[in-house]
Amino acid sequence: MSSTVRRDRLRTSIGAVAVVAVIFGAGVAVGAASSRPAEGAAPKEGVLDEAAARIAADAARPVDKGTLERAAVEGMLKALGDRWSAYYSPSQYNSFSDALEGRYTGVGLWIRQGNDGAMLVTSVQHGSPAGRAGLLTGDELTSIGGVAVAHETVNAVAARLRGPSGSTVAVGIRRATGILTVTLTRSEVLADDVVVDRLKHSVLMIRVATFSLGVGAQVRAAMATDPAAHAGGVVLDLRDDPGGLVSEAVEVAGAFLDGGPVVSYQQRSAGLTTLDALAHGDTTTPLVVLVDGSTASAAEIVTGALQDRGRAVVIGSRTYGKGSVQEPTTLSDGSAIKFTVGRYLTPSGRALDGVGIEPDVAIDPSAAPSVAERRALEVLAGLLAELPAPPGATASAGSG
Repeated sequence: MSSTVRRDRLRTSIGAVAVVAVIFGAGVAVGAASSRPAEGAAPKEGVLDEAAARIAADAARPVDKGTLERAAVEGMLKALGDRWSAYYSPSQYNSFSDALEGRYTGVGLWIRQGNDGAMLVTSVQHGSPAGRAGLLTGDELTSIGGVAVAHETVNAVAARLRGPSGSTVAVGIRRATGILTVTLTRSEVLADDVVVDRLKHSVLMIRVATFSLGVGAQVRAAMATDPAAHAGGVVLDLRDDPGGLVSEAVEVAGAFLDGGPVVSYQQRSAGLTTLDALAHGDTTTPLVVLVDGSTASAAEIVTGALQDRGRAVVIGSRTYGKGSVQEPTTLSDGSAIKFTVGRYLTPSGRALDGVGIEPDVAIDPSAAPSVAERRALEVLAGLLAELPAPPGATASAGSG
């Protein structure tokens, strides 16, 4: 895939980060002069240019221009007070892009920063180095290579977890049983983001781990198989799903809708934009969506759409509450910046950011995963019982 196509795909990405220019030196002036330069006079340099030149020339500790540029850009983003803003170096942005395409070199973790600043594992790729080592969703990442991750950004932590295939990294983990250190060998991870299982009573469980490129087509393909395979209903499992590409979220929701709105968003310089599902999705098979406190962003978009439109019963605990729009913008050196440009709304107009989605059937967050799965089967059985009898069916008569 070309870099241009990839950047276009990523312009509407949201969610957790995979452990996976405003370049002032290029002549973009950021400061403002107190008066307009006289006609014909050379324009005054911007404040950033001026400060960079002075630091580079006189600082006791030499610092290169690239370091100053990055610090300046990160400072601008920090001024937004936007917890989702980020700066990516060229290599970091390539890794971010690769992760959303379902491939990357690393340890197989998705992480986010909790409200208290803790770095939390939101998803562990099945079969990855982290998965084989027994790391779990909900683990707190405390150190990498013996260096604490406290007060670091998610992007900085993700960059430290990545590295050449075959290299090793020691990861410190805190969980209820204590603190442990695990040494992981990095490898190329090919995401298995959609897993389909056939359960008893002809129930189909579709597990979506993250909304990477191609996930929507995989879910549609699962629903296009023999109808008898999901005659007992579908469980769409979005637990621990940190999000991903909004375009894929719209396609996944569309697998269960016949067109119509999935999500809307509004940016400062534009009116309300609504993203609609494709037509001819499955609208009759009973559907349950499983969620938890780590269900975020694109996964919440799908959940909110199916709940608002009466298409699914949502089971679990309140979702994470990440409903802001970020558009990565590549800069002249291949780096990129990402910051919030709008907010997402469900079809009924509900805001997701900082709120999350309240399930229709609540499950204690501390309960074992199997509890929600058993409840899902019970709800599907009830939904099936409420369906109208097929044409020509007759009630059986008893003898007395």
